[in-house]
Amino acid sequence: MEILKTDLSQFKFIKDFPYQENYVEFEGMDMHYIDEGKGEVILALHGEPSWSYLYRKFLPTLDQYRFIAPDLIGFGKSDKIVGQKHYTFELHFRSLVNFIDKLALNDITLVVQDWGGLLGLSLLGEYPDRFKRVVIMNTFLPIGKPLSPFFKVWQLFSKFHPSLPIGYIMDMGTYNFLPKEVKKAYKAPFPSKRYKDGAKAFPSLVPTSPNGQGVERMKKARKVLSEWNKPALVLFSDKDQIMSGLENFFYKLIPSSKEQERIIIKNAGHFLQEESGEEIANYIDLFIKEKLKSPVGHNS
Repeated sequence: MEILKTDLSQFKFIKDFPYQENYVEFEGMDMHYIDEGKGEVILALHGEPSWSYLYRKFLPTLDQYRFIAPDLIGFGKSDKIVGQKHYTFELHFRSLVNFIDKLALNDITLVVQDWGGLLGLSLLGEYPDRFKRVVIMNTFLPIGKPLSPFFKVWQLFSKFHPSLPIGYIMDMGTYNFLPKEVKKAYKAPFPSKRYKDGAKAFPSLVPTSPNGQGVERMKKARKVLSEWNKPALVLFSDKDQIMSGLENFFYKLIPSSKEQERIIIKNAGHFLQEESGEEIANYIDLFIKEKLKSPVGHNS
């Protein structure tokens, strides 16, 4: 298995992400993360094809907490494996188990979006005692039911495109067009197409049959969340062409989600952290401080 190391000089031009690099070892690879501040632990997980840069707008507002955001293997400043076949649900899941073990994280406020949700909620499902709260944004827990024609096209596009256009994908996933420098920052982890196999593989890892990889873990996550009595905040955006509306799945699934205000992030696409990062961070701060309680227990 060929491993590509990330050249950190690729990131030097980025002005709005001045955070120290940290690494944990995972199966012979380096997994990068940022670890800023002190206090209660917030663990924020990115998805496809982003990296921890996606959470940069959260950090100033959440500076009274210990804010941790890893780059999944194949993304950001973490090592990249050559060959799509090497990227599996279990590889990413094991990397996150290794991550919270190596950092000895407990009483975690988990923040997830996109693939960060499939993996992070599965992690919560396996180790619920290590999590204190959860914030769920623009994600889902698929269990192998047929996918939409649009998503099937996305799977094929990602898998077979000769050099996946990262900047274009980030642009398509936001309601407003991204500044040139921001798109360049999202492209920085991928200096050539050999670095992109993790991003190319992710859409095809969404299970399309009940026997698909990850289905059992996501079923377990659904069960644990259906009995979840700790705080849960659901924050979806209104302009995500794929996932807007799926917040109702989580409201119906998680009993404690009814105890919080129902909030929709306005005029933001799939990557809502990019477009409304400060607003979302403020909601998370209020959520942790128990200031987002619904006055009637259910705000419809």
